[in-house]
Amino acid sequence: MSRKSLMISCAAFGLMMAGGTSVYAQSETVDAAVVDVEAVDINVLFEEYDAAQLELSPLSKSYRGIRDDDYGEWGDFSDAAAVASEELLQATAEKMRAAFDVDQLSDSDALSYRLFDAMAERSAERFKFRNYDYIFDQMRGAQSQLPAFLINIHRVSTVDDAAAYVSRLEKLGPAIDQLIVATRNQADDGVMPPDWVFPYVVSDIENILDQSSNPVLEDFDKKIESLSIEGPAKNALKLDAASAWNSHARPAFARLLDEIKRQQAIAPTDDGVWRFPEGEAYYKALLANYTTTDLTANEVHNIGLREVERIHGEMRAIMAKVGFKGTLQDFFKFTRNDDQFFYTTREDYLRDAQAKLDAMEAKLPEYFGRLPKAPMVIKPVEAFREKSAGKAFYQSPAPDGSRPGTYYVNLYNLRDMSKNELEALAYHEGFPGHHLQRALQTEMGDLPPFRRFGGVTAYTEGWGLYTEELPKEMGFYQDPYSDFGRLGMELWRACRLVVDTGLHHKRWSREEAIQYLTDNTPNPDGDIRKAIERYAVYPGQATAYMIGKLKIMELRERAKTGLGDAFDIRGFHDTVLLSGPVPLSILEENVDAWIAAEQE
Repeated sequence: MSRKSLMISCAAFGLMMAGGTSVYAQSETVDAAVVDVEAVDINVLFEEYDAAQLELSPLSKSYRGIRDDDYGEWGDFSDAAAVASEELLQATAEKMRAAFDVDQLSDSDALSYRLFDAMAERSAERFKFRNYDYIFDQMRGAQSQLPAFLINIHRVSTVDDAAAYVSRLEKLGPAIDQLIVATRNQADDGVMPPDWVFPYVVSDIENILDQSSNPVLEDFDKKIESLSIEGPAKNALKLDAASAWNSHARPAFARLLDEIKRQQAIAPTDDGVWRFPEGEAYYKALLANYTTTDLTANEVHNIGLREVERIHGEMRAIMAKVGFKGTLQDFFKFTRNDDQFFYTTREDYLRDAQAKLDAMEAKLPEYFGRLPKAPMVIKPVEAFREKSAGKAFYQSPAPDGSRPGTYYVNLYNLRDMSKNELEALAYHEGFPGHHLQRALQTEMGDLPPFRRFGGVTAYTEGWGLYTEELPKEMGFYQDPYSDFGRLGMELWRACRLVVDTGLHHKRWSREEAIQYLTDNTPNPDGDIRKAIERYAVYPGQATAYMIGKLKIMELRERAKTGLGDAFDIRGFHDTVLLSGPVPLSILEENVDAWIAAEQE
């Protein structure tokens, strides 16, 4: 059972849950998708593929804002469903290769061909190791993602929508039971997360089971209040939801808790995926998938060491600017612990983050030719999952405009959220980072669906990291400590190259990785610990940020050198953004073509 059978992992759009019907029913869908294509237009093939994929995934439909007969379904989380989804992708790719000559296509269609081909190749290599993906962990585990889906994605505008919500509550029991069987089978094969993961998962489940405050039922009650129906009808819906929860979902979560506690007693103590039978090959496939390069683990590690040294030098310059006396490590301790660098209320953090984003949004037209239409909101991570959730993350807007882009910030422990990093974090997740890039991508209605709604991690996260530095030349980071926070976040991504490869290739323990970050970054202890725990259960992904950013910076310098006074930053940014997510090699080709066109 792989995570892919639970989720379509779409880096540009966060977590998209996936499902389907049986593998036998799905194989008919695959045939239809491949046979019913008019070879005169490659985009017909892509549209048919997208429609077939959506039929396998009621939850992906919900992310798109589609409400049809599947709105009350979860889908199939079995390995057979995952296999069927992969077969659909590979069969479509084979049809594309047989039916179309890439050299005879228009530039746009040729790019789509190459992107689909590359996506299929990466997926095929990655899919071989699907049973190594954890189903329940503190980062993206089903124990928190399924309730979060209901709260954040399932919209209720009509009585039918409310009935679909109740249906999903009823069917949550069987869905969880299917995942219990899958995680038990994984554990029997020796695939379990490290022992320290289990208390987080247990905490999430116990929060959901807490009878004094149920976040899912509270969400349902809040959503139906806006319906134009009489009070008795609303009360009936509330009773239906409570009955569905207590009869189906709650008992399944209790069974899940028993299984997680059983595994906790036998969980491994080693952290890296090197401990799996094919761990080395698995990690190699992960690095290739996330970075879209052929860099080895040792090469990634050494790039990290080089970048750490560079950033430390820039930090020493800021240390001198503010007049701090002592070593860089002393400065780290000062910024890590002094009360002046931390908020005391969540409201103050959210207010200041919004103010920075408002100021940035007003400045964007000077640096970008095209801007998104979709709005963005900031939300704190929900209480039931904030203890285990990551520091911050972004969720794309619905393409129909029914849901804004959302910047989630985890304010569980304000001592983990330094004031120094507030600007860079907001720019990364919001403007000009993920929201600008991913909302634009969603709004590109002329692109095939797989390009509008898919992702390439090195591109998307590389852009996020690039847009932490870009605001400096836009006039932001006026406070030197805020600029230090920016460098701290860049340093964080450089260190990721070191500790991710350390954990999964060099066989470092979690404690060794934590100590490396403690010695080399200004981040608080809680921040450091949570980060290392993320890298342990999400191997390879964290390397994409710095690898992607370095490539964007390299291409920008190439363009500035080649174009001189004719270099237009708006043109460069549009060139990077308006193709949608692409592997780094194709991004390089796009920028080189733009440079050549501008030189004519």
